Amino acid sequence: MEQHNEKKAIMKINKLCKEFHIKSGKFMRSSQILYALNDISLDVYEGETLGIIGESGCGKSTLGRCIVRLHKPTSGEIIYNDEDISKLKGNDSKRICKDIQMIFQDPFSSLNPRKTAGQLIAEPMIIHKMGLSKKERNDKVIKLMREVGLDVQHFYRFPHEFSGGQRQRVNIARALALDSKIIVCDEPVSALDVSIQAQVLNLLNELQSQRNLTYIFISHDLGVIKHISDRIVIMYLGKIVELCNAKDIYDVPMHPYTQALLSAIPPKNPFENKKRIMLEGEIPSPIGMRKYCPLSSRCPKVMDKCRNNMPELKKVDKNHQVACFLYD
Repeated sequence: MEQHNEKKAIMKINKLCKEFHIKSGKFMRSSQILYALNDISLDVYEGETLGIIGESGCGKSTLGRCIVRLHKPTSGEIIYNDEDISKLKGNDSKRICKDIQMIFQDPFSSLNPRKTAGQLIAEPMIIHKMGLSKKERNDKVIKLMREVGLDVQHFYRFPHEFSGGQRQRVNIARALALDSKIIVCDEPVSALDVSIQAQVLNLLNELQSQRNLTYIFISHDLGVIKHISDRIVIMYLGKIVELCNAKDIYDVPMHPYTQALLSAIPPKNPFENKKRIMLEGEIPSPIGMRKYCPLSSRCPKVMDKCRNNMPELKKVDKNHQVACFLYD
């Protein structure tokens, strides 16, 4: 793939697939295969925020978990620093963990309730044996806490003593403790109040500019994705259906699914005449291999070709890729 705005590709994902075997509840019935990710290929550029959006079950969180190796891909490659990190094990895998961290959706369940904020932020440094004394570790923890907007007095507080926004700041500090380069943000603000969401998003933007961080930002919120992303990936049933600059995806959506998705955004003013595009019909099951367009049963522009063939993600403009036969 070509470089985006002359930036360096810090990670390359090639033909990534993830399958889950589902046991049948019936006696003597073989297990079925759920295809969570199907042939995902994209580049992630240094210093950018790549937004990934789609409805529940589209595979966006599975993709994030494959990148941080919480899931092992069934096939394909995740290339970082010229090596396929999806196949690393043991100490090699631990080495990559320092560079690629994750911020989870629920700021409470992702923190150990028996440890203080100071202990939680220091924990990654201990696990990865950074060679710091206890004083050096504590000094770094205090510095990180200030960086994410927490007070020094919060050092000895437990997770239940924090608000949701403060707990997420602790999670962000944990992700930064190892001086990571890539952070996968799995819906990091969806569990927070709207006013707190804005504060956390602004914090993430500030940290990115200060540390040259690369974000892979997963969300189902179109407004949040638009605010924070440089490029946006639209996913549907384990496939990438559209990928382009954030501005272009809102100004010139090409895929019928993207058009329907964006039509759900409320109009900017009461006088704007905005037509809602409804996708009727049933969503296909992700169980079993598909050899046709996953949207073909719901698409208002469906053709015979769509029901018999799988469209490939192709470049239709300089920085715009679409998987749709309408643009062949």
